[in-house]
Amino acid sequence: MTLTFRLDGGGDGPAAPRAATLDTARGQVPTPAFMPVGTLASVKALTPGEVAATGARIALVNAYHLYLRPGHRLIHGLGGVHRFMGWDGLVLSDSGGFQVFSLARLLRVGEGGVRFRSHIDGSEHYYTPELAVEVQQALGVDIAMPLDHVLPGDAPAPDQREAAERTLRWFDRSRAVGNGAPDLFAIVQGGVDEELRRWHARELAARDAPGYAIGGLSVGESKAEQYAMSEVACRELPADRPRYLMGVGSPEDLVHGVAAGVDLFDCVLPTRLGRTGSLFTDAGRVNIKGARFRGEGAPLDPDCDCATCASYSAAYLHHLFRNEELLGYRLASIHNLRYLQRLCERMREAVLDGAFETLAEEFLARYQPADEATRAEQRARWRSRSRT
Repeated sequence: MTLTFRLDGGGDGPAAPRAATLDTARGQVPTPAFMPVGTLASVKALTPGEVAATGARIALVNAYHLYLRPGHRLIHGLGGVHRFMGWDGLVLSDSGGFQVFSLARLLRVGEGGVRFRSHIDGSEHYYTPELAVEVQQALGVDIAMPLDHVLPGDAPAPDQREAAERTLRWFDRSRAVGNGAPDLFAIVQGGVDEELRRWHARELAARDAPGYAIGGLSVGESKAEQYAMSEVACRELPADRPRYLMGVGSPEDLVHGVAAGVDLFDCVLPTRLGRTGSLFTDAGRVNIKGARFRGEGAPLDPDCDCATCASYSAAYLHHLFRNEELLGYRLASIHNLRYLQRLCERMREAVLDGAFETLAEEFLARYQPADEATRAEQRARWRSRSRT
């Protein structure tokens, strides 16, 4: 194991906010940390330098997508994914289990692996736990994810149990690949079944992985279920290993995740929203295309230190989006990524100062999620947590 994890503050319980440092041969990552998603070795619309300038020290790529195109062997021959994409920071790769089960045309799922047809050209592939590790090894990533069996949150209980048990066996096979494979996290599955989540986390904790991911969430379950399952998993996972909540990137979700003891997050949401003109603020998302911004000469967020807010007015962003100028997509994406990095920095500082509960309560009282149901769930969840 080349990765080390140092607790810098907090962590006063099995599911409590904490600040830590992830240390690898390539560099350090202070946590909590948000990882921008570069599915195809590219964070959409941005250069690696622009991504780094938002404060990101680790980015995510997807092994499934790069396996299909341009191919992991080609990337390996060109010097690995860091050189290929011009990124100097750490790279974590998702094996693509979620994409195999959600994008591809599934032909058969068996104990050996998954047979599917590519969503790109219909070509047939047999993706196994061993192949998933070999792909990520060829990419030269710093942290890899094993192939897991992902089901929708509302899948029947027997199917969830079968998928969780298979994920365990696939992890054991993945770890046996060896040959200089990158640090391989284990992935906790179990849907929204509390007992199954707890059992799966305990089984994986006993396998002494260098880090742990919490998967199978943010796939249609309620916010309350997402928060509860994250906390259940964190309570069972080792305190001296990093915890990564997969596919979660809404500001309020990051706050709840850190409250439960999560260290790492990733999601396409900040850049996807940015390309539609939806920008993060402490009061919630705003639509920069709205008429109220047409003559606004001040930055969107005067307190934000991102390159967008430092140089451009809200009126200019409004103008770019109303005219479908590509620069608007870039500037909005930069703002959203920097917003999440700043939020992680604020949470880390609050943990170290012993003030996280205050920060979280004040943030959640002000931040308005996109829909009323989520707002109600958020308020109820935090009140419930505060009483325990």
